[in-house]
Amino acid sequence: MSLAPLTHPLLDRAGVRHGFFTREGGVSQGLYAGLNTGVGSNDDPAAVTENRRRVAAAMGGAPDDFAACYQIHSAVACVAEAGWKGERPEGDASVTAAPGVICAVLTADCAPILLADGEAGVVAAVHAGWKGALNGVVHSAVAAMQALGADPARTVAVVGPCIAQSSYEVGADYQDRFEHHDPGSGRFFAPGATADKRQFDLPGFVLWRLEQAGVGQAAWTGHDTWADETRFYSNRRSFQRGEPDFGRMMSAIRVS
Repeated sequence: MSLAPLTHPLLDRAGVRHGFFTREGGVSQGLYAGLNTGVGSNDDPAAVTENRRRVAAAMGGAPDDFAACYQIHSAVACVAEAGWKGERPEGDASVTAAPGVICAVLTADCAPILLADGEAGVVAAVHAGWKGALNGVVHSAVAAMQALGADPARTVAVVGPCIAQSSYEVGADYQDRFEHHDPGSGRFFAPGATADKRQFDLPGFVLWRLEQAGVGQAAWTGHDTWADETRFYSNRRSFQRGEPDFGRMMSAIRVS
């Protein structure tokens, strides 16, 4: 099976190479079956290395061209002038204006965001779980892009496959926390199965964050990672099944 990355017209029109890679086309086996690119997983390291090589090749580069942070659910955005061949910096967004650098993030329910100002030649990849999204990782990435010459109003962004509201049950305290931090964010919570539960709209909240950051155009691909096991890994799905680990998908973008 070949790699089957999802792309989006907004990023196509920006003239940048990009892909939200699914679990299709990899060599991992068992519960990681497919294109597991998570170096932090307990998968066979050789399989992960081969899967990452395949993604890099599909992006027109090599694994040494990746600029992918050691993700910590933060608001930290790191600028890459070249691929990070050694130790990865901690953070949850990578930003570059350097041709050939492949900005990338790993997800398995959290929202991957790919951003581009095609005219300025600046791109970014963002990992946005609820914590990073709430605490400002989107704004950090947009500010870092702006420092490299991007115009937020000219920037386009696409939120890739992530857990959808119908699949994302959280405690009612989450709504209280979000409303306290950002008045108006309560609209991204729907009633849950019981009074103490809510259904959280992560992609909707991330799109709101992009709007707040001044991004000109933004869209979600509409794919629910929890609901489509054939194409996507899901942390929550694996946890609910009592599985010991889960695979991670890569989303990547480069200037040229």
